[in-house]
Amino acid sequence: MIMTRGYTLDALNAPFVLEDIELCEPGPNEVLVEIKAVGICHTDASARNGLIPFPFPGVLGHEGAGIVVKTGALVEEFSVGDQVAMSYGYCGKCLPCRKGKTYACQEMVPINFGGASWDGTKKIYRRGKALSSFFAQSSFAQHALVHENSLVKIPKEFPIKMAGPLGCGIQTGAGIVLNSLKPEVGESLAVFGCGAVGMSAIMAARIAGCVNIIAVGGNSESLKLALELGATHIINRKEEEDIPGAIQTITGAGADYCIDTSGNANMIMNALHSLHYTGKLVTAGPTCITLNTGTDLGAKSIIGVTEGNSNPKIFIPQMIAYYFQGRFPVDRIMKFYDFKELETAFEDSLKGKAIKVVLLR
Repeated sequence: MIMTRGYTLDALNAPFVLEDIELCEPGPNEVLVEIKAVGICHTDASARNGLIPFPFPGVLGHEGAGIVVKTGALVEEFSVGDQVAMSYGYCGKCLPCRKGKTYACQEMVPINFGGASWDGTKKIYRRGKALSSFFAQSSFAQHALVHENSLVKIPKEFPIKMAGPLGCGIQTGAGIVLNSLKPEVGESLAVFGCGAVGMSAIMAARIAGCVNIIAVGGNSESLKLALELGATHIINRKEEEDIPGAIQTITGAGADYCIDTSGNANMIMNALHSLHYTGKLVTAGPTCITLNTGTDLGAKSIIGVTEGNSNPKIFIPQMIAYYFQGRFPVDRIMKFYDFKELETAFEDSLKGKAIKVVLLR
């Protein structure tokens, strides 16, 4: 066993406890990574508070990045010393995976949320008792044992402290635009919610050449930053009573695309009514809505996505390339905390004091 330390979570809404844990030795296709940075995402908070089922006790964390320290016997893609980012787990064997659509893996839920490793076994222990893993990595720890499928090699010149969130929140926002919607140059897009997913979508919309990029949010500072990152217009939902009307005024007939990142039913309906008659809405935040398919939907489309419909081994290098070109300034939305400040970082993230929180070791 490999001795390390990690933040354990014993029950619903329990405090995180940094303590000694043990990891199994890497299997044939596994890699041991020393965590250098890990982002905090609303998915972690949702597992902690029960919105996402999680088999306690366990170790959360799913936006990890670090350095390879040990590899399994069959691992060829990675070597000791490589700088890597982590993303979601997938089987690599089902039909969607074989087609390159890893985000649609038929084993997505059990591998990422079932509490066990990719092969169905537990590989994290505390005082001899098994702990549940999360999102195929459990990166709220000093080390993580990860299947090579979930790893992406990062160029040495790219700051490792920025790499982790590329594997989930940032990948989701940018991927919704560039991999799912694929807007044509000159089309319009509105983003509801200016968190990490929303800001990433705004930056991606500028890359795609959208003519109107509308940011809708309730934080004036975030809306100001949205303008700097690529938004052409901003709407403060706390000040504008008729959001669909405002968007129709900007676009002429309604937006071609809307993205909701809030998971708020009222905002989702506002987004739906902000589209033109054949527009498309992507919902990135889980919630329940009631709609009339005639008056509310018409010929519009509501689309679900997973991880921005992104294949991390392809899309993370693309995002890094955009960063080096000066077109994807993800550093502008990150705020860094010491690894021991997990609870403070969680609180700041939930209160909107930071857009993308990242813990550093």
